Amino acid sequence: MTTIDKADTTTDFYPTRTGEEPRVIPRPDRVVQGTAEQGPLDEQTLQSFDEKGYLTIDQLITPEELQQFKDELKRLAEDPEVKQDERTVVEAKSNEVRSIFDIHRSNEVFKKIANDPRLVDRARQILGSDVYIHQSRINYKPGFVGKDFTWHSDFETWHAEDGMPGPRAVSISISLTDNYSFNGPLMIMPGSHQHYIVCQGQTPDDNYKQSLVMQGAGVPDPQILTDFADRFGIDVLEGPAGGAIMFDSNCMHASNGNVTPYSRSNVFIVYNSVENTPVDPPYAAPHLRPDFLGSRDFTPAGSQA
Repeated sequence: MTTIDKADTTTDFYPTRTGEEPRVIPRPDRVVQGTAEQGPLDEQTLQSFDEKGYLTIDQLITPEELQQFKDELKRLAEDPEVKQDERTVVEAKSNEVRSIFDIHRSNEVFKKIANDPRLVDRARQILGSDVYIHQSRINYKPGFVGKDFTWHSDFETWHAEDGMPGPRAVSISISLTDNYSFNGPLMIMPGSHQHYIVCQGQTPDDNYKQSLVMQGAGVPDPQILTDFADRFGIDVLEGPAGGAIMFDSNCMHASNGNVTPYSRSNVFIVYNSVENTPVDPPYAAPHLRPDFLGSRDFTPAGSQA
């Protein structure tokens, strides 16, 4: 498997939302583009990531950092000004905070962790280059009212609506609460990242205003999802607070709603290769989404710490 010429951003190797029938195409890009010698991940971990599309880290942050993040999480959710900010998404029925975007630029606490070597070095190693932060957010999934996130590939949206040429991006989700099998943890179809689902329909103008609350455009075909589940299976990623999950941008993933009393919250940072910066116009939308959803600041992460 070879890597697409990074200079070629005019050819669309990942067509979607073109009005064609949904289908699956093989991914032409390599997944892991760095080596074990670049550290901190060893060869076995890199190989596993290449095959499954994700890895887990039992403890990424210290107990002191975890408490600081949880305190900040609570403060932000209770701040009326934050709730009114366009970067904040609230649940349609409960009016509870669902996500706060651009957190690495609006908040000094989360800016520090987003530029921390523990995260950045792993992303650099997998992607084989310097990286910048394409997107960041806090996800809240409060007890009883936290809603689901349906099956999707993040890259499909970042390609269609943000103009990201290829899936040379990784996400790191830091758990701020314990992830149980029953409180809406991340689910991934391991190996699905090696295949790209072409989605039906077209992208409505300002689609993000609806999709951040309930995904519409870019939802994979149900029969293809069923075939994927039969072929790859579904991993339910449980783990303790303070741990993390790192996954490829093209992984098919989702999470169930949370009807338990136990909240499930995380900090979510997306690192994109500086050799894979988005183009304008995007590939399948009238215009780019706002900068707080797909950053156009390509300053390498770690240089802003």
